[in-house]
Amino acid sequence: MTKLDRMIAELCPDGVKYKSLGEVCIFQNGFAFKSNLFRNSGKPILRISNIQRDRIDTSNIIFFDEKDYKENLNPYIIKQGDIVIAMSGATTGKIGVSTLDCIYYQNQRVGKFLPNENVLNNRFLYHILLSRTHEIYFMAGGGAQPNLSSEQLKKMRLPLPPLSVQHEIVQVLDNFTELTAELTAELTAELTARKKQYEYYRDELLAFGDDAPVVPLKEIAKISNGKDHKHMSEGNVPVYGSGGIIRYANNYLYDETSVLIPRKGSIGNVFYVDVPFWTVDTIFYTKIDKTQIIPKFFYYYLLTQRLEDLNEAGGVPSLTKTVLDKVPIPVPSLEEQKHIVEILDRFDSLVANISDGLPAEIEARQKQYEYYRDKLLTFGEIKD
Repeated sequence: MTKLDRMIAELCPDGVKYKSLGEVCIFQNGFAFKSNLFRNSGKPILRISNIQRDRIDTSNIIFFDEKDYKENLNPYIIKQGDIVIAMSGATTGKIGVSTLDCIYYQNQRVGKFLPNENVLNNRFLYHILLSRTHEIYFMAGGGAQPNLSSEQLKKMRLPLPPLSVQHEIVQVLDNFTELTAELTAELTAELTARKKQYEYYRDELLAFGDDAPVVPLKEIAKISNGKDHKHMSEGNVPVYGSGGIIRYANNYLYDETSVLIPRKGSIGNVFYVDVPFWTVDTIFYTKIDKTQIIPKFFYYYLLTQRLEDLNEAGGVPSLTKTVLDKVPIPVPSLEEQKHIVEILDRFDSLVANISDGLPAEIEARQKQYEYYRDKLLTFGEIKD
């Protein structure tokens, strides 16, 4: 039996009382800051768009000058540890907590919870609210334009075990979230290190100097334009635009291994395709002379070239066939190309495995947290 089990058996063996949120917590609505007075510096404003899943995102924070307002704005200060909720918009029902030792000012449609700490632990409330995000979203009407009212929130019923039990539950759940954060940081650091290692060895392996003949791209690959795809039905053939696959169609434009080079838009992208495909008119495909160059070698080499620097357009970034045809391509022996491709494939596979494993591991940890959270926050109700 755990410490928490013993505490529950001793302090609330038959269940706990439930109270409405409004009975045990003050709910503070935000202030209507004027958008025409938003600034690039000054006091930070927390908007609903800053509230993401269980956190506050400050990457797009905006500011105000307190001289622009005569009102007392102190009630709208959000400090470290405060819990907030998005009351409308795309993030409706999402809960965030301020983790930084700084203050924000609460914009309209941002709600703030101020629990009565004599009966309700702030972090206990936080975990309860996270467990109720779907319920809160549907409370707001769901759909395209969800809108939550403070009166609706105040009616939500919460279990109120003794504060010592609340504290112990918080300890358990916070440990889960901290371990998940630590694991995420470790895996992200590992992925970043592997990517840098891969890029370093790739660039080293493909820097030939005078050790290999160099020819213009047009001598080893013919560049061709993509075509319109809108007339085709759905199928299993990938259709590529400059940003990657945009749909799957029922016909192909080319059925041999190719390297795709965007013509407009995301001209820093390069794609290797070894299945039949279609390309739209914003991306070139190449017909590669395999007697001279291995397609995968050609692809890896182009990754080392900053093709975006060849942009000559004043508006939308663009590459032309004339410019690309002149790009110098080293052509070592096919045997050496094959050896280099094998090495880089192993690095690429390692990075891909970490990239794929990161979201899967995070999702697994999140599900584990949610399972124990829901289990620990479920109590029988004692009627008054």
